[in-house]
Formats: sequence, C-alpha cells, structure tokens
Amino acid sequence: MAVFNDLVNKLFPTLEKFVPVVDRVHGNHHPEFHDVRKLFDTIKGKLKEAGTVKADLGEEFTKLREITNNYTVPGDVCESYEAVYKMLSELDEAYHA
Repeated sequence: MAVFNDLVNKLFPTLEKFVPVVDRVHGNHHPEFHDVRKLFDTIKGKLKEAGTVKADLGEEFTKLREITNNYTVPGDVCESYEAVYKMLSELDEAYHA
C-alpha cells in the first residue's frame, strides 16, 4: 500500500493536469476517454474520502482496464494521452500489488 500511496503522491499532480486536457483534445475521436476521466475523478474522490485508510478502488481499476483495453494506447493520439494511460496502469498495478 505504501508503494501505491507514493505513486499517488507522485503521479496525481500530473494526472490532474493531463486528464482534462486529453479529454478535451481527444474526447471527440476517442469517446472512451470521457469514461476514463469520470473514473479518474471517482478515484480521486474516493482517495480523498478515505484519507489514510485504503480506498476501495478495485471496481474503478477493473472498469479502466475494460474501457482502455488494458491501457492500450490508440495509434493516433499525443504523448500526453499515452502518458495518462501509462500512469493509470502504474497506479492499477501498485494498487493490486
């Protein structure tokens, strides 16, 4: 859990910047990213609510894997889109470790 919390602290500032921008730029061509943003917002809210207790994020990470085809980056997107998927994948892996 410590690894997950460290990753949250490390990656969330970047994710909070990138996710809305990627959604705005790519959402029309990749509508699944709207769902990615909603799930990210849910995860963010659950982490804030949980405080020091482990948040129950299993369902959110399961849905993210389904929506993103296990974080497979589409071929026609920018590096920020790719970075979001990579960071979410890292968080998912650390959460389940």
